[in-house]
Amino acid sequence: MSTLVVVGFDSIDGAKSALGECRELEKEYLLDLEDAVVVRRTQDGKVHLDQSINLEKVGASWGLLSGGFWGALVGLLFLNPLAGFIVGSLAGAGIGALDGKFSDYGIDDGFIKQLGDTLTPNTSALFILIRKAEPEKVIAHLSELKGHAKILQTSLSPEAEDKLRKALGQAAQA
Repeated sequence: MSTLVVVGFDSIDGAKSALGECRELEKEYLLDLEDAVVVRRTQDGKVHLDQSINLEKVGASWGLLSGGFWGALVGLLFLNPLAGFIVGSLAGAGIGALDGKFSDYGIDDGFIKQLGDTLTPNTSALFILIRKAEPEKVIAHLSELKGHAKILQTSLSPEAEDKLRKALGQAAQA
């Protein structure tokens, strides 16, 4: 089962740099992220979501490949596989992009937007959905964020949450 952790930052770039740190931990096989989203609230109060997986691009790519294949196959029946490939690729890419735009993967976008609306202007938050992690080593790395980060929400056990709060320099919540 995956674990959700939402960490708020007192700067607009804090969540993005923390995501970079999480990517480094992934390279070292200390952390396995299922999904990650950076939420920024700008001075004008607008909330911006930066998804780690662009489903529109993934859908368009898959649609391009599968549409091209099926288009070429149908084109063979009509003795014009090149035209079938082109038409199939374009149609597949368009349908795939639309499918990706209206799909949701990992953390629920509604939940992200709802919590993002509570951020104060010029701050950010990092939403991470963790498949598995090496807690002690990850917490040691995250202690570098001390004073700049605050846990907003988590599905960690109370003991693990207390360890994370201590690493981030937060008092335990009652």
